[in-house]
Amino acid sequence: MKKISVIIPVYNTEKYLRRCFDSVIAQDYKNLEIVIINDGSEDNSEQIINEYKNKYPELISYYKKENSGVADTRNFGIEKAQGDYIMFLDSDDYIDKALLKTLEEYVNKNIDLIKFKLQRVNEEGKALEIVSGATFEKTTGEDGFNRLYSTDVLLDSPCVYLIKKEIFVKNSLKFAVGTEHEDFGLVPFIIVLAQTMVSINFYGYYYVQSDNSITRNENYTKTIKKAYDALKHYDNAIVLIEILNINKITKQNLKIYYTNAIILKAKELHNDEQKKYIKEIKDRKMTKNIKIRNMKQLIKKILLTMNIKLYLQMK
Repeated sequence: MKKISVIIPVYNTEKYLRRCFDSVIAQDYKNLEIVIINDGSEDNSEQIINEYKNKYPELISYYKKENSGVADTRNFGIEKAQGDYIMFLDSDDYIDKALLKTLEEYVNKNIDLIKFKLQRVNEEGKALEIVSGATFEKTTGEDGFNRLYSTDVLLDSPCVYLIKKEIFVKNSLKFAVGTEHEDFGLVPFIIVLAQTMVSINFYGYYYVQSDNSITRNENYTKTIKKAYDALKHYDNAIVLIEILNINKITKQNLKIYYTNAIILKAKELHNDEQKKYIKEIKDRKMTKNIKIRNMKQLIKKILLTMNIKLYLQMK
């Protein structure tokens, strides 16, 4: 039986840790490792982690380090994980008790990448939103990306995939440290580099939308940083796309995916900051990445070429 490593970065989430940890411990899948990394928490998270580590010493691997952010912490977890497969679980979220048992069928078939689904819940666990997406049986990662890139809003969330560790090791893949949207910069490439992939209709991940959610309360300075970090990921992605040994349509779709995301980032900015960001988009000549395959895409390209700001007002 192949081993699965569940990587849980922890930073000041004492309120949610027990539910998170219990949801993994409750799994029926037997060959399991929980890799907990305390990213410099300043609350009582360490006390709770030690309680679980002492109770489940054979199951839990615990590491503590100075705060360096989620990207560096996930990279640290990948290095320490002993499993054949890796799953990422945020410490304020939790998973369905049947998730790993449901995925076992595909692990036994040696599938490289297994995508499942997520639902947003409140702090009491009541469903707020079921996030849908395409499902399909065994195919290539490239084909999987080409099915998902234009419709799946969670394509770049690492938390909805079980990933063969070999993909990270063989391709030297890491999350970009010190940047926002590190998922956006990496996950699409994890997908296209997978030899085999499935996407199943099982809602196994519970994303807790709390009243104090970071995404609801972030300041505008962070919004600006996110936008410009996304540009960095775009620049890196364009370089990588050209050197990857993937087919032409996949390269085009990757460019479309990154271009659409960057253009929509401009909508989050205001006034002079938005003007500066649109100039960055124009300087990169991003509209050349939009391929005309139907009338809708033709109209979109015309609008973008004429006036990005007008296009954003119509979205």
